[in-house]
Amino acid sequence: MIERFYLKEYLSFKEVAIEPKNGLIVFTGPSGSGKSILMHSILSSFGLASCEAALCEASVAWELDAQEYGIEEDDVYIFKHLKKEKSRYFINNQNISKKSLSLLASNYLKHLSLRDFSDFENENLLLILDSRIQKHSPEIEKLKSDYKDFFLEHKRVKKALFIIEEEQKRVTELKEFAAFEIQKISEVNPKVSEDEELLEIKKELSKKEKVLESITRANTIFEYEHSVVGTLELLGVDSSSFNDTMNELRAVMESAQERFEMLEDVNVEEVLNRLEVLSELKRRYGSIEDAIRYKEQKIQELEKYENIEMTKGDLEQQEASLAKKVKELSQKLTQLRHAEIGLFERDLNRYLNELYLRDAKVEIIQKELDIFGKDEIALKLHGTDLQKISTGEFNRLRLGVLALKSECMNKEGGVLMLDEIDANLSGEESMSVAKVLRGLSKHFQIFVISHQPQLTSMGNQHFLVYKKEGTSYVKELNFDERSQEVARIISGERITEEAKGFAKELLLLCQGENI
Repeated sequence: MIERFYLKEYLSFKEVAIEPKNGLIVFTGPSGSGKSILMHSILSSFGLASCEAALCEASVAWELDAQEYGIEEDDVYIFKHLKKEKSRYFINNQNISKKSLSLLASNYLKHLSLRDFSDFENENLLLILDSRIQKHSPEIEKLKSDYKDFFLEHKRVKKALFIIEEEQKRVTELKEFAAFEIQKISEVNPKVSEDEELLEIKKELSKKEKVLESITRANTIFEYEHSVVGTLELLGVDSSSFNDTMNELRAVMESAQERFEMLEDVNVEEVLNRLEVLSELKRRYGSIEDAIRYKEQKIQELEKYENIEMTKGDLEQQEASLAKKVKELSQKLTQLRHAEIGLFERDLNRYLNELYLRDAKVEIIQKELDIFGKDEIALKLHGTDLQKISTGEFNRLRLGVLALKSECMNKEGGVLMLDEIDANLSGEESMSVAKVLRGLSKHFQIFVISHQPQLTSMGNQHFLVYKKEGTSYVKELNFDERSQEVARIISGERITEEAKGFAKELLLLCQGENI
């Protein structure tokens, strides 16, 4: 439920703070006082509308999947729309996009003033029907779970079979291509880091002659080695360091000489050609390692193509078995639903009659199997498609569906917001709407704007929206103040004693029914 709402600087409102309770919450007031503006600002705090308020803030006690939206889990969440240079949205002071905020909030809040067909979508109507069935046939939940598992597995296997069949149509071409790619890389037979080694050889070959000439000249130093040692001995100087240095130098020269002599047998042309082949391989596959991995992948693909007939046969058997099971389970669901649909229609029409609407026709038609089965609930109001009925009829029909849904609810259903749902209705029609809303308020927190005394009197909580010197205010009314406001709705600004008496009687009657 929404536990608190705060509004700052929006059109005629300077500052508003209200603390809604559970149940049916009614907003009344003279035309132009700001009722719809206030409702709009509440929606704005949840990203479900846009407004230019400096601040819209709503505190809610909802069990949110906080992790999914990257917010910290808490007992109370504060939804906030802040407008400075641009609009920003927050939950518990954590920034969130308007789209994410509205998607989250729409799971808990419905705005019935919009011509929204979501309540009449097949998934929602089936949910109501199946919840009714569960009361006397609890096995339907396991049946639905089993059907869903088999349906999804059948869908997966069917997709795999389709891929196999598509591959089979061009398997010869695929096999030839895979074999060609394998052969192309196998002919080169590349080794990891081979190109780096060849580049090093190429580099050494390019300087071979110059290095060997330099080594020959440098080796003349060893012709004077004995003379240097003898001189050091005559001088009485230890020659061991000199000997070590000369031995180390000799080892370097001999190692270099051997390395370059080994290159004598290397064919420069072959090195260059090999580097060119490897370069082409790298250009095509990215690296030698990538080429080797690609070859292994094609080898595996070739094995799969060789075994495609066997794989296809296995998948065909699985698909046939799963299709049979899916059909069997869907048929059981259909039987249960057909047995209940008449009662569904009867009870819906009971609410519609209370709402002074014509009877609805509800039937199950067959459609292509999906995750909910093969059943589609078709609903018409006295033979008229829902797209063609009036807005007033549409909204009252939605109330009837929600009332039917609430019969099977075992937890809070969230928040419903309605703008003047009783507008242009007769007194009897308005009272019927009020009674249905009162029943719904056991499961929903309902915000409603009303201009009729019946719905106004039925509310659990009553807020008056009024203007004073151009500024709008909101005030929660006590019993006497409510009686005065209902009298104003009945007779206008010049309140008669007769209107006062009728208002008090109506309020006592409705509040007595609420209890």
